[in-house]
Amino acid sequence: MRFAFVSGNPALDLVGTVGSRDKPVDLLAAPADLEQWVLECDELPDKVTADAATFTSALRLREAIYQLALDRMRDRPYAPASLDIVNAAAAGPVPTVELSDAGLLLSGDLRSALAHLARSAIAVLADRHACLKECGRPGCTRLYLDRSRGARRTWCGMEGCGNRVKAAAYRARRQAAAQGRDPGTATRGPGGVSLPPNGRELP
Repeated sequence: MRFAFVSGNPALDLVGTVGSRDKPVDLLAAPADLEQWVLECDELPDKVTADAATFTSALRLREAIYQLALDRMRDRPYAPASLDIVNAAAAGPVPTVELSDAGLLLSGDLRSALAHLARSAIAVLADRHACLKECGRPGCTRLYLDRSRGARRTWCGMEGCGNRVKAAAYRARRQAAAQGRDPGTATRGPGGVSLPPNGRELP
């Protein structure tokens, strides 16, 4: 799987397809990438086709959702142009939902997938109790919905950013411990010869 779905909302996961907003790396570089992302997203139809126009619409929707999320997090009025893009997309047809022995089946085209994403964005942005955050790992700007008790979640995902932060902290502790060793402890010179703190060989 190429894409991560850790933001707690498919619209925020779409926003997360830009790897870092500080040094942008766009995971949706071509229509085929968008088709694969929709396929991997559990809340969207399994197969859609993206042409140049719908691909451009998807990228515009992604950036509009990102802008509105920032506006919400920074407690400022929503950008009118971004509101227009999201509201227009939400007015489109939505995927068809069917129940079968295999479970829930979703079908529809890319336009319906975008409508569902826009409505998901509206739902979370309109919920004043929803806690939106940006990942706490330096270099990661992914937005996510914090549903943890007391809203204490720090990273967008534990398997990715959380583990990387913990690993970095562990390495820093090891390095600090090594640099802070007892100055009276003998070290090893060439050939494994014990050296006292002055660096000269023991007789």
